[in-house]
Amino acid sequence: MDAGNTSSQPAAPQHRLSVERQSERELVVTRTIKAPPRTVFKAWTDAALFQRWWVPQSFGLALLSCELDVRVGGSYRLVFSHPDAPQGMAFHGRYLEVVPPARLVWTNDEAGGSGQVTTVTFEEQPAGHTLLTVHDLYPSKEALDAEIAAGSTGWNDETFDQLDALVGPMG
Repeated sequence: MDAGNTSSQPAAPQHRLSVERQSERELVVTRTIKAPPRTVFKAWTDAALFQRWWVPQSFGLALLSCELDVRVGGSYRLVFSHPDAPQGMAFHGRYLEVVPPARLVWTNDEAGGSGQVTTVTFEEQPAGHTLLTVHDLYPSKEALDAEIAAGSTGWNDETFDQLDALVGPMG
């Protein structure tokens, strides 16, 4: 997945993704979702819902399994398949903070990964929308630089378009 432009950019149109490198170690993504925070939070914490929006359809990936134990100390494990990786690719970590429906914090512990900590906040906006902010804190400047160079910072409009399509009618 490609983070797109990781430098400062003008304000994004409403509901569009903004990706900004805020420091040597921080990448911040924002997007307005057309549903209330409780609904958007549920889509991030319910495995059946999460599987329906997380993987951009255009990427040729399939989410083979999704285990989410969303509680402090709980863990997650996602396994993807891709024609270039027939064994599957696993991503896992543990939840450090869970504050429904406002905040999630988790580790990214997969082997060979950069070990960033991800914080997602769900802020209520007018018209029943949610300002979603994803903050990735990397252990070093070099770790973030490497993830950007590899195109592995992972956020794009297609993912959040799928989230919007899923939760919009649920709100």
